[in-house]
Amino acid sequence: MNIQEYIIDDFNPNKILEKIAIRMKTRRLLLNITQKELAIQSGVSLGSIKRFETKHLIALQSLIKIAVVLDASEEFHQLFPQNQFNSIAEVLRVTEKQPRKRARDV
Repeated sequence: MNIQEYIIDDFNPNKILEKIAIRMKTRRLLLNITQKELAIQSGVSLGSIKRFETKHLIALQSLIKIAVVLDASEEFHQLFPQNQFNSIAEVLRVTEKQPRKRARDV
């Protein structure tokens, strides 16, 4: 895979899901857990696990349940990180503004 393909894949939801499914399956196999065992431990149907590994389709809630069993749930906390402040002045600037209740229609 060249660098340009990698960058394009980073913006393709199907490719992102495919990469997550491959990493999940790899982790499952490294932990020596069968699909059936993962289904029982996670409460996710065996069909859903098989579909994720082959077609890369899964509900977010099911993916999180699987991640918990495979000890990979911490990565979800990295999604949509909150602002990191470098100074008190930055904190004050942000807190002075009222948080938006909705996105603006374009």
